[in-house]
Amino acid sequence: MTELHLWLRHETRTTERRTPVVPSDARRLVDAGVTLTVEDSPQRVFPTEAYERVGCGVAEAGSWVSAPPDAVVVGLKELPDAPAELTHQHLYFGHAYKRQPGAEPLLRRFLAGGGALLDLEYLVDDEGRRLVAFGYWAGYLGAALAVLQHRGALKAPLRPTSKEELDAELTGSAGELSALVIGALGRSGRGARAALGVAGVEPTRWDLAETRDLDRAALLEHELMVNTVLTTRPIPPFLTDKDLDGPSRRLRTLCDVTCDVGSPFNVLPVYDATTDWTRPVRRLRERPALDLIAIDNLPSLLPLEASVDFSAALLPQLLEFGGAGPWGRCLDRFHQACRELGLEEGESYEV
Repeated sequence: MTELHLWLRHETRTTERRTPVVPSDARRLVDAGVTLTVEDSPQRVFPTEAYERVGCGVAEAGSWVSAPPDAVVVGLKELPDAPAELTHQHLYFGHAYKRQPGAEPLLRRFLAGGGALLDLEYLVDDEGRRLVAFGYWAGYLGAALAVLQHRGALKAPLRPTSKEELDAELTGSAGELSALVIGALGRSGRGARAALGVAGVEPTRWDLAETRDLDRAALLEHELMVNTVLTTRPIPPFLTDKDLDGPSRRLRTLCDVTCDVGSPFNVLPVYDATTDWTRPVRRLRERPALDLIAIDNLPSLLPLEASVDFSAALLPQLLEFGGAGPWGRCLDRFHQACRELGLEEGESYEV
């Protein structure tokens, strides 16, 4: 691996407490010859001093804008609106390749500055399988919050917690519950099933076979549904407004883990805005009641567990950064997205 300078940025979203690189893995990167600069961040689950102790440099929050040109900026969630020109390579979840709101302006910023988005959602192996994801914990928390809401035990605003504390809340809630997990065999689906198991619920499990010819009447017979399906191609929606207004609906609590709102590939086009930690639940229908949970950074509610797992998966990829493998595919996907929006005419950029 050529000399690599990683710049771990502070997350501007106040509810984002995760980190893509934990201190123990930062030590392994430094020992491998990587220069790692860590921005100070009061909300990050690990204190800045923990990174300093393993050999990382420390910088002020937001100083990535003036980082050396060859630094690779690493984060998780959205960038601030400035600067208008992005000159670095950025590793994070950009949510810009499926015509989501704000996608075109973001990609224009990269092209204007000569930088590149290496979207972690598209870091895949030779078979197209994702190499890093927070899916398990997103599913776990989505199902947990849905159960607590359904049983009248969800407290707002939400706050970060530990798995032990969350599991105690789940086992302390009571009541029979008919639940459905769609995408049950994937990472998020496995997490959702695990949380439901802690709550004493054995869910119905649907995956590809059941969604090819989806039985909406059977779906609506469940009291609680957790959607963990994220698709990159148009498929028939799982629910429509007409379904929610039907007279036979038993569905009362809906959690959309994927939060693909605004995308033409959204499988649940029955809402137009996500919920958040302050107001985690939105009432979609009054008679009979139907509540929605759609929080797009669920794993940050378990920041320690989520960060440790994610960092362990990302570390080997960072140790092999560059080349024509997974990172090369990330870069190709960036250029493809730009071309699809008519923003690029064959520019090249090497990782």
